[in-house]
Amino acid sequence: MDLRWQRWWRHARAAAALASLALLAGCGNLGYYWQSASGHIHLMAAARPLPDWLQDPATPPRLKERLALARRIRAYASRRLGLPDNASYTRYADLHRSAAVWNVVAAPRYSLTLKPYCFPVTGCVGYRGFFDEAQARAQAAELTREGYEASVYPVPAYSTLGWMNWAGGDPLLNTFILYPEGELARLVFHELAHQVVYARDDTMFNESFATAVERLGGALWLKEEGGAQAREAYAQYDGRRQQFRALTAATRARLQAVYEQAPADQREAQKQQVLRDFRGQWQQLRASWPGDPARYQAYDRWVAEANNAAFGAQAAYDELVPGFEALFHLNGDDWGRFYDAVKALAALPRALRHQRLKEMARA
Repeated sequence: MDLRWQRWWRHARAAAALASLALLAGCGNLGYYWQSASGHIHLMAAARPLPDWLQDPATPPRLKERLALARRIRAYASRRLGLPDNASYTRYADLHRSAAVWNVVAAPRYSLTLKPYCFPVTGCVGYRGFFDEAQARAQAAELTREGYEASVYPVPAYSTLGWMNWAGGDPLLNTFILYPEGELARLVFHELAHQVVYARDDTMFNESFATAVERLGGALWLKEEGGAQAREAYAQYDGRRQQFRALTAATRARLQAVYEQAPADQREAQKQQVLRDFRGQWQQLRASWPGDPARYQAYDRWVAEANNAAFGAQAAYDELVPGFEALFHLNGDDWGRFYDAVKALAALPRALRHQRLKEMARA
């Protein structure tokens, strides 16, 4: 069987596997699962092994340099961080768009708890992904009509949790390959971490764990493999991000207090005041940052559109990270012991595993 037919057969098998999810989901979700299956198949079919790109004279030199860097990062992930050594991130695809998928999240008017979406294999998560931005925004508009606050955000990469490694694995994508070195390393580490531990029905646990791995692993990569320029660029980039995350975390806490404590007839007014304060504080923070303000347009857009859904989605990536970082250090900064400890936590009931992590963070 020649290479072309091998690829066809691999993607045909992937199509059958993904189509079966649509049947398991029921007719009501058939349209959504069809776009998910066809979108993922297109992504997989566009991917080629890294050696093909690196040896192709038509590959731009800048892309070759980034793919070579990504291959080093991928090898480091398994060698140094104990992340899975498999087919994932050994291929590259240009999707000719700015995001891999667009996620839709929704929350009630006076709550930061995300509306759950349940799937036959992965369980319940706090978002719904679309390969077409227009479809994502149409879904958000429908949720708004139902009384939710909805948010749409681009996602540069997603994980199939290792289930598609037999078909070539999750590929590197044009949506993130040009990230600064430290960010590229973090993203690869984050997505591979999802293949180590995955707790059903617990988006916050899963994303916070992967975020902890990306932060710890990214810092280690820059220390051991990155050059001085890469470390300096990352320090500036991440410093601004941490300032923004601190601002949004403080705002989330204020909103949560309003929703839990404010009298019903004062809740809306207090909520709007918190959001006005947030936008004013953002203007002050941005004014303190160096360079052209146009560099921060993505932050501007997030702040302008911020609502319960946006704050709730961000909490999923942040809330339990300090606990996971503490757990890593409690296990002697040993990756294998750390992963075993996280797997033990994942076996606990959801509320108990969250409580343990928060206790570790406080301690």
